[in-house]
Amino acid sequence: MQVTETLAEGLKRELKIVVPATDLESRLSARLEEMKGQVQLKGFRPGKVPVAHLRRIYGKSAMAEIVQNILNENARKTLEERGERAALQPSFELPEDETDAGQVLEGKKDLSYTMSYEVLPKFELGDLNGIAIERPVAEVSDEEVDTEVKRLARDSAEYQPKDGEAADGDRLTISYLGKIDGVPFDGGADDNAFVQLGSGRFIPGFEEQLLGAKAGEERVLNVTFPEAYGAAQLAGKAATFDVVVKEVSAPVEATIDDEWAKKFGIESLEELRATMRQQLESQLGAATRTKVKRQLLDKLDEKHAFELPPTMVEQEFQNVWNQVTQDLQRSGRSFADEDTTEEAAKADYRKIAERRVRLGLVLSEIGEKNSIQVTDEEVQRALVDRIRQFPGQEKQVYDFYRENPDALASLRAPIFEEKVVDYLLGLAAITDKTVSREDLMKDDEEEAKA
Repeated sequence: MQVTETLAEGLKRELKIVVPATDLESRLSARLEEMKGQVQLKGFRPGKVPVAHLRRIYGKSAMAEIVQNILNENARKTLEERGERAALQPSFELPEDETDAGQVLEGKKDLSYTMSYEVLPKFELGDLNGIAIERPVAEVSDEEVDTEVKRLARDSAEYQPKDGEAADGDRLTISYLGKIDGVPFDGGADDNAFVQLGSGRFIPGFEEQLLGAKAGEERVLNVTFPEAYGAAQLAGKAATFDVVVKEVSAPVEATIDDEWAKKFGIESLEELRATMRQQLESQLGAATRTKVKRQLLDKLDEKHAFELPPTMVEQEFQNVWNQVTQDLQRSGRSFADEDTTEEAAKADYRKIAERRVRLGLVLSEIGEKNSIQVTDEEVQRALVDRIRQFPGQEKQVYDFYRENPDALASLRAPIFEEKVVDYLLGLAAITDKTVSREDLMKDDEEEAKA
């Protein structure tokens, strides 16, 4: 094999590789000898098919398989010898001339092709010791636990039919027919729907216009679908709903005690409160982790600047951009609604893609230099968690991941990232800052507007 570098610009590489016809012929002969004992052809005893006959029948297809194997083998070998790591799978440009290609497949001509790829950049890691991190922490108060217990009591309340007008908190059984410009629309009808007044689960104005209604009463509700409504064909449109109230039920106030707690499989109210506290603490802990990780990644991003593989950035940008445009399409919104233009949005999201690629390379380098690995047991646990998200389809999901290495790698990647983050936090200089629950749960976008 002869390798000649024809391009070396930045991270881009292009190599011309020539594989002698003698090597191709040697591999083909070995492959045909192997096939001789495997194929069964009419008129020949097993293992007695002449190689020359096999060459006429299977020669070109066998050589095509050999060429593909050579491309993959030479790519690995060449990168190893050059001490390079490809950012993505190399691409190959094979002879386009049919005569040349035919002679290669017949083993009569050297295989000459071009391998193009981008190398992963080499860079020095910044100082990872003592990165200053301010960790926001919030305590769960007894009042918050009380609120959650009352919410549970309200959400699990039993209802009894009542006479008289519907009040806030009551549950109505209704039938309704939605119309736009007097014409019923798809998905706008139900003969037996439950509406809990004050829950906010229906579009704005719907529940409010049912206050004071009685069983057997008919009402016409006038509402407007939100601009960001999930169904784009309804977003922002005025509609009417013909409603028949079938029943009005009032919640039966629960006595919050040990007996009530047993409804949820818990022995006592004290134990239930402890469980609710743990859930709240878990929520706050997850929010703290998110903010700490964001700070850490911001600091890492500030410490590293190097050339990025263009194809990796473009691939990440396309992933981000596709998600953005799909979200806009689902919500029926435009870039103008977001106070931006498509051009400006693309520039912003390309920066996000660049940041993701850069941080991905930095985290990968840190993990490699510090021998951080993901065990098979950790991947297996992640797979089990994933399977549990699809009840009734467990086998199909398991088979999908087992048969798709890339899908399995998608489970490994976030585990690896979290382990590297844990390693870095172990080196960081962390100071705790007590904040309110509201401030801790506030997302980055809200903080930026504040």
